[in-house]
Amino acid sequence: MQAVSTKRDALVYRIDEVLVALRRVIRATDLHSRHLAKTTGLTSPQILLLQTIRDQGQVTIGQLATDISLSQATVTSILDRLEKRGLVYRERSCTDKRKVHAHLTNAGMEVLKHAPVPLQEQFTREFGELEEWEQAMIISSLQRIAGMMDKGQLSASSVLDIGILEDCPADPAEDHRQRQAVGE
Repeated sequence: MQAVSTKRDALVYRIDEVLVALRRVIRATDLHSRHLAKTTGLTSPQILLLQTIRDQGQVTIGQLATDISLSQATVTSILDRLEKRGLVYRERSCTDKRKVHAHLTNAGMEVLKHAPVPLQEQFTREFGELEEWEQAMIISSLQRIAGMMDKGQLSASSVLDIGILEDCPADPAEDHRQRQAVGE
């Protein structure tokens, strides 16, 4: 009986360690996204989407969604915002009218020339200094965790969720002023 309890305690401890590590990653990503939004007016997913369009050339919305691991609905929503800002445009395929391709505008290309990398520079530098086998282990572990969470094998959303970026304004005072201006 003692061995079963010890094994269970060890498993609970390891799961807690995983969840704490994931929370730290989410928190760091959230803080960096706020920094990007404040300094560039773009979020990490927006920059990533712009970069993917630039790198892929003529690309469908579905392919964009697959490439950056977001739903088509989310990619469409991001493209709507980027299109309103004049950074991208969409057009129907000449060969298959069911397909819509996203393209960068000149303004979108210009934004990318000055945009910082979506990941923190320190992470990028430190990750680049790791041995290839270490990089492969990290990627493999993260992909395995993502797969487990996608399959519902690890239901951790309630303990990992720290809120949506839009729910937490970077400047609460400015947010308050804007709400008063529109009568909220």
